[in-house]
Amino acid sequence: MKPLTRLLAATALLSAVASPAHAGEGFDIVVLGARGGIQDGNLSAFMISPAGDDRAVTCDAGSLVGGLIAADARGALDGVAVPADSPYTRVGYVLTDRIRGYLVSHAHMDHVAGLVAASPDDSEKPVYGLPSVTERLQRNYFNWEAWPNFAFEGEPPQLRKYRLTDLVPGEARPLDGTAMQVTAWPLSHAGVESTAFLVERGEDAILCFGDTGPDEVEKSSAMRDVWAAVADRVRQKRLKAIIIEVSYANAQPDKFLFGHLTPAWLRRSLGELEAMAGPGSLNGLPVVVSHVKYSLKAGLPPTQVILGELEAGNTLGVRYIMPEQGDRWRF
Repeated sequence: MKPLTRLLAATALLSAVASPAHAGEGFDIVVLGARGGIQDGNLSAFMISPAGDDRAVTCDAGSLVGGLIAADARGALDGVAVPADSPYTRVGYVLTDRIRGYLVSHAHMDHVAGLVAASPDDSEKPVYGLPSVTERLQRNYFNWEAWPNFAFEGEPPQLRKYRLTDLVPGEARPLDGTAMQVTAWPLSHAGVESTAFLVERGEDAILCFGDTGPDEVEKSSAMRDVWAAVADRVRQKRLKAIIIEVSYANAQPDKFLFGHLTPAWLRRSLGELEAMAGPGSLNGLPVVVSHVKYSLKAGLPPTQVILGELEAGNTLGVRYIMPEQGDRWRF
């Protein structure tokens, strides 16, 4: 077996279980969309719920119904019991009843396409985001031009299905209808404000990033600010996993990152987190690599190249996981 094949096989095996160093009740994660960029139907969306409690939210919503169909086909929704009196399939029941809200990092299409497409048959629920994000959702999508207005405000008639709910940076607030709370921090994404979300239930936490460029390239301290806010949780083994983008391989020049990360930049940034949390604090920590951009060019798939580059310089002992649509984990 070739070394890269062995690496991918080992990653697939490890992704099914939580790291002993970060054991606890934790969270169940279902991948509704794993990729970024041009791969329509498989765009950033991670369904998050506390372990043993299927009242969920999604971190971004690039793929919803298509992602739920893929997850159901792979058995990731087998534990969901649809009530006998429900008119829905399991996919319909999860969408309308089990998903209690959406965390939207920014309003780029590959992060909201599933939400917009599902809205006619979805249930009433909140859509959480920083004010710049909710304003763009209202202005650019729910405006009766790009799409009917399913919000509570804006161009009439207001169909009053999605409550666009502003988050205050650095302030925790409950996620309605769930046992979780969220804290949001702004990220820099090539001139667009994106978001990192810390989702917590009790002592457990999971950190989900939207698109972000390296602080050095973006001339920002946004990523360092997030690391500073979560370093204590990392030190105490309360942070169960990080979901973070790596859009391009290391060959991508900094001037063409367009507000995204490479393996080298992610490793450098995680090194800053370890410096804050203490030596060895990231050992065994699951890091789910999201938003890898599909390539139309011949050669190794970008997922293989990026995972190989991450592992080649993995001096922190991080457990990198390359997600596939329909994957389910407990962290």
